[in-house]
Amino acid sequence: MFISLDGIDGAGKSTQIDLLRAHLESQGQTVACFRDPGSTKLGEAIREILLHREDIPLAGTAEMLLYMAARAQLVADQIRPALDSGATVICDRFLLANVVYQGVAGGLNVDDLWSVGRCATGGLSPDVTVILDLEPEAAATRIQRGADRLEKRGIEYFKKVRLGFLEQVQRASSKSLVVDASGSIDTIHSLIRTFVDAQQVNR
Repeated sequence: MFISLDGIDGAGKSTQIDLLRAHLESQGQTVACFRDPGSTKLGEAIREILLHREDIPLAGTAEMLLYMAARAQLVADQIRPALDSGATVICDRFLLANVVYQGVAGGLNVDDLWSVGRCATGGLSPDVTVILDLEPEAAATRIQRGADRLEKRGIEYFKKVRLGFLEQVQRASSKSLVVDASGSIDTIHSLIRTFVDAQQVNR
C-alpha cells in the first residue's frame, strides 16, 4: 500500500507519519518512509534550491518542474522498488501538494499540473491520501524553525493552499481522508490508523 500524508506546513505531518509507521510496524509490516521532495540525492539537492536558496529566483513554472523532477527520481529510486518488494510506503507529500501550492495557490493551470504529474510519476498515485486540515493562522504558530521560501508567502497564500487541498484531494487517490488537525495528537492518530487499517482490509 502507498500512503501519502499532506496538509499545510505546521499541520503535524511528521508526527503523524512517525506514529503511523510505528503502528504498521507493530502489525509486522515493512514500512518505508520518504519525503517529497527529497529522499534521493537529486531530490535533496532540488529541495535545497526550492526551499532555502532564495538567492536563486524561480518562476512559477520552473518551481513546479523542479518539484516534478524530484518526484520522478523519488518514484524511480525509492517508491517503486519499495512497493515491488512488498513494503508499505508512507510519503510526506506527493503530487497533490504540487498541484495545490503551484496550481491552486500559485496560479498555474491545475489540469496541466495533474497531467505533468502523471508523466513524472509514470502514472503512480497513492492508494490513500490523508490531509491534515488546519487553519493557516494556527499552523503558523506551530512552526518553530525559521520560515522557508514557501512559508514566507504569507497567510493569504496559505488560505488558498488549504482550500486547494480540500478541493483537489479526491483527484489524488482512490481513497482519501481529511482530518481536523486542531485536535490532540492521539485523536488524530486514532482516526488515521482506523482509516488506513480499514483500507488494508478492503484491498
